[in-house]
Amino acid sequence: ELNLVESGGGLVQTGGSLRLSCVVSDFTFIETAIGWFRQAPGKEREAVSYISMKDRSTYYADSVKGRFTISSDSAKSTVYLRMNSLKPEDTAVYYCAAGHIDAWHRKRDIDAYVGLWGQGTQVTVSS
Repeated sequence: ELNLVESGGGLVQTGGSLRLSCVVSDFTFIETAIGWFRQAPGKEREAVSYISMKDRSTYYADSVKGRFTISSDSAKSTVYLRMNSLKPEDTAVYYCAAGHIDAWHRKRDIDAYVGLWGQGTQVTVSS
């Protein structure tokens, strides 16, 4: 069964760092991209970052550019999101997702472009 399992969330102070991990049960069956979305209470789901499985190109939302870094380790079937200089506004549940890269560039109908979601991991940044 193909699934995504996230870990690495937690509580950190402003300016701190966390690394999220997303273990993929079968890397070879992943569609075009793996990445992260986040959703804060009362807010819409927001695309954060993805890495292309075809050419390893990456995308970052403007809100995280320069602070977050996405990477992959095929040997471990894992995608990482390194988050530095965390801010209180980064507080959210972070979801790993596998799907078409268009998912990260859409505001609506995101689910139609995501083939698989992880269970989510909470990231809380205290001020």
